[in-house]
Amino acid sequence: MKKVAVILSGCGFLDGAEITEAVSTLIAIGQNGAQYKAFAPNKDVAETNHLTQKTTGEQRNALQEAARIARGDVQSLEELRAQDFDALAFPGGFGAALHLCNFAEKGSGGDIDPQVVRILKEFSESRKPIAAICIAPAIMALAFGKKGITVTIGDDAGTASEIEKTGATHQNCAVEKFIVDQNNRVITTPAYMYGSAQPHQIFAGVSGAIAELIKMA
Repeated sequence: MKKVAVILSGCGFLDGAEITEAVSTLIAIGQNGAQYKAFAPNKDVAETNHLTQKTTGEQRNALQEAARIARGDVQSLEELRAQDFDALAFPGGFGAALHLCNFAEKGSGGDIDPQVVRILKEFSESRKPIAAICIAPAIMALAFGKKGITVTIGDDAGTASEIEKTGATHQNCAVEKFIVDQNNRVITTPAYMYGSAQPHQIFAGVSGAIAELIKMA
């Protein structure tokens, strides 16, 4: 049975992992006959009130928050080793661009969390496939832009332009579809980069991407 490592960035689309995307990822992994293990950064991050969409001045721990989605079964990024898995998946949510890298702040000039850098290097060098959802393809662009990777974040021109400054190629994509970069073994799907998308559309895109991920693995 294939094993997929899933990296979460907290819980909640404004300051962590987008819940529908994360749950869709976990369901799709199981539907495709694979197993998953969840991981998240063990760091305190700024909290956003999801009713007002304003920061509260308080902090939450991203690992503890991710445990809400993973029903407590989650480990810190330090525990993740590519040798233990066949594939890697990044659900989106703004946390991916805040806590797994700082693309939200610095765009194409951003940096990736050191543990995420290590993990991506291990998976890439062992030719194990990676799926990235919503804004998480920005991490792929920061990591592999100089290799000419092709990704999608949907059709947002401003974000796509910033991604292409890394050397990556952006390809427009509908919410229910996904893009495959065979050379870099990376699969991306836009999900809630389309803000008005419905949950069933998110699941269609994510489940298609995960099915391709498992097949590629």
